Amino acid sequence: MTPRQRLLLIAPGILFLVAFGAFELGRLASRKEAERRVAAKHYTAPPALSEQDNASLIKNLRAQNLDKRRFSFARVIEGSTGKTVTAFDSREPGAAVILEAIRKASDHALQVHSKESSPLRNLSRINEASRFFEDTLREQIDANPALFCTIPLTSDGREQRTGYPDLRIEHVDSGTVAYLDPKLYEEGNRRSTLRSFYYKLGSAPSKVTEDAHHLLLGFAHDGLAGLWSFTGWELLDLTTLEVGLKAEFQASNQDLYDEGSPLASSRSTDAQ
Repeated sequence: MTPRQRLLLIAPGILFLVAFGAFELGRLASRKEAERRVAAKHYTAPPALSEQDNASLIKNLRAQNLDKRRFSFARVIEGSTGKTVTAFDSREPGAAVILEAIRKASDHALQVHSKESSPLRNLSRINEASRFFEDTLREQIDANPALFCTIPLTSDGREQRTGYPDLRIEHVDSGTVAYLDPKLYEEGNRRSTLRSFYYKLGSAPSKVTEDAHHLLLGFAHDGLAGLWSFTGWELLDLTTLEVGLKAEFQASNQDLYDEGSPLASSRSTDAQ
């Protein structure tokens, strides 16, 4: 039998398989489309809040006196993350090692960043200096062979610099974990009532993922912009901290300027 004869013999079978496969793919696509139509038919969008609902919500918020109430920070953390805030007891072996490492690292950071050679001397805003302190503290504490000091991972496993807390310290042998949040403040404003510590509730993954100690490390500076010197530090246990809640309605520039045409503008209509 010649090759041409063999091809003619098997060609009908090949054509049948191709046609059958196309038929099955088409049937599968039709079934998927039917399933999508059924799902779309039964989908119910979440109801939008009515004007009456909005008014009721605003009335309820006002009745709570949120701007005047105080809340336990430990309870806020536990309520928002499900993780326990444990009091710091320096008599415990793991806590004692963590405390000593923070002491040494803080003294070192104070000295290094008060020198004329410090990169902080070129900064006009003290807020920009926080990351330098975080990096110095992390390097010094992590150099202790009994400890790991890292940037906390979020609950979805990402390393994130922004947001509370800034550092995570673990005593390897005991498994003791402490979150450390360094802050900078002007020495003369130590008793100021302006807000300087924030913890934001939101839909973003939290950086608090473990039962742990929560510590705040405050560095005082002299307030001389561009010539910053640091005069001391204080380590605080946030277990006893009480915080306030500022209820506010906010909008972005996009919300403000994209909602419609302005009543008037310095730009011509064509330029807009």
